[in-house]
Amino acid sequence: MKVLLLKDPKDKDTGPDPYIKELGLYGFEATSIPVLSFEFISLESLFEKAKCYGGLVFTSPRALEAIKICLKENSKNEAWLKSLKQRWKAKPVYVVGKATASLVEEIGLIPQGEKSGNAEKLAEYICSREKPTSSALLFPCGVLKREVLPTALREKGIPLDSVTVYQTAQHTELLGSLSRYFSHQGIPASVVFFSPSGVKFCLQHIQKLSGDFLNQIKFAVIGPTTAEALEAAGIPVACTAQSPTPQDLAAGIQKVL
Repeated sequence: MKVLLLKDPKDKDTGPDPYIKELGLYGFEATSIPVLSFEFISLESLFEKAKCYGGLVFTSPRALEAIKICLKENSKNEAWLKSLKQRWKAKPVYVVGKATASLVEEIGLIPQGEKSGNAEKLAEYICSREKPTSSALLFPCGVLKREVLPTALREKGIPLDSVTVYQTAQHTELLGSLSRYFSHQGIPASVVFFSPSGVKFCLQHIQKLSGDFLNQIKFAVIGPTTAEALEAAGIPVACTAQSPTPQDLAAGIQKVL
């Protein structure tokens, strides 16, 4: 059975995509289609601000990519290696999910809270470790960020400053990629959404391409926020991964199929 993953495929140079690999262990034939394109902004401001805060909060791998882009500049990379890296090793770096945690580790820092799985639980984790008297945390984020985590921390008096470092748009090849998939591979047994933006940009095309066969598709999501977006669009969610990992997603899809 075929599974369509509405996400960027992992870079082949770093090994097989973990979602495709895990679904393959269950006998599913999975394909990834890129849904989103990203423009990074305010990177100079991000690097300067990162020097001044008591901790970092990342709820998206894209925010980590912004940091990595900053460090590619020789002058900034030198400053990072000389002093900032060691200074940040002594500060908390809070993350949602293993994908973001692995990117934190790639720049030599130690992630915390990766088992939280979503912004709500990460906020609880942060509030259990920080105090209103703590130094402010820096939250690099996208234009479309939800207010769940900032609101939860604000209610507990935990200081948090957000800085927008990327904006999201529909991938230029999305419609063509979806059309080719349905034309060549037919109706998938399951379609997986990885973000509310994915629902926004993909759902209407999938409905059109599926036609009368839409009800045959089991729609799966990576987390509760995406589930809410899909249900708000009138589509029943057959499976929500217990945590945003390839293992939990594959196990959930196996159950509904």
